[in-house]
Amino acid sequence: MKPIRIALALSVSVLFSSWLAFAQEGQLVTDPPKGITTQEIIQKFAAKEKEFKVARDNYTFRQDVRVQTLDGDTVTGEYREVFDVTYDDKSRHLENVVFAPQNTLSEIQMTPEDLQDIRHTMPFVLTSEEVNDYDILFVGQQQEDELHCYVFDIAPKKIDPKRRYFQGRIWVDDRDLQIVKTFGKPVPETHKKNNENLFPKFTTWREQVDGKYWFPAYTKADDTLHFRSGGFQDVHVRDIIKYTDYKRYGSKTVITYEGKQLPGAQDQKPPDDQKPR
Repeated sequence: MKPIRIALALSVSVLFSSWLAFAQEGQLVTDPPKGITTQEIIQKFAAKEKEFKVARDNYTFRQDVRVQTLDGDTVTGEYREVFDVTYDDKSRHLENVVFAPQNTLSEIQMTPEDLQDIRHTMPFVLTSEEVNDYDILFVGQQQEDELHCYVFDIAPKKIDPKRRYFQGRIWVDDRDLQIVKTFGKPVPETHKKNNENLFPKFTTWREQVDGKYWFPAYTKADDTLHFRSGGFQDVHVRDIIKYTDYKRYGSKTVITYEGKQLPGAQDQKPPDDQKPR
């Protein structure tokens, strides 16, 4: 997000909203896992993430995006977009925008990196092909509602300025060995004097779909971006992204789970209400 130049410095009161409020978290304990090494956990959840990525590409869903700036509790501007993710008869990814009112953001502007983060970084996936791009540190175990999780801190080993990365913390369910929550921020940022592009910290929670895959369900960011240009302008930003209506879309792609093909996952035809229009 980039600041929009204005004549007067903005006075923005910061509203701190804890991402912990969305889940009943237990205390983080540093005990090592039992019966499995941390490296084995990483290898297993990365393999599950690869399966998850393939599976999600065979589901239609709706994504509701809301980016707001605030002064205290007052919303001062909003970017809103609701779109349905579908596929054509050649399984190509389509986005059908169903609601997009006028953008009223006046303190920041949405950048291509913001839009890429909304679609890819915030619903973060770390597959076996990508896991070597990150330093991954086991930090402990923690209860998340009814789930017992292994907790890892991750950061990119090196930054390619043409790529987007995630840096932060992930929670891996100890039973399904799938990522169920992420907290962190997109990187890299730009901190040049006349070219600042900053991004808020966010949390993404996942929910189980079809009893097998943990898909993104809800993302929230509530952060203050400290721009050095324009008189050290601070902007309070809140993002809310909802992912709903997951439905499996038939294709010739074989979806597997734990190395086994899912029943009815091949050569399906989509029902009429799922066909792209």
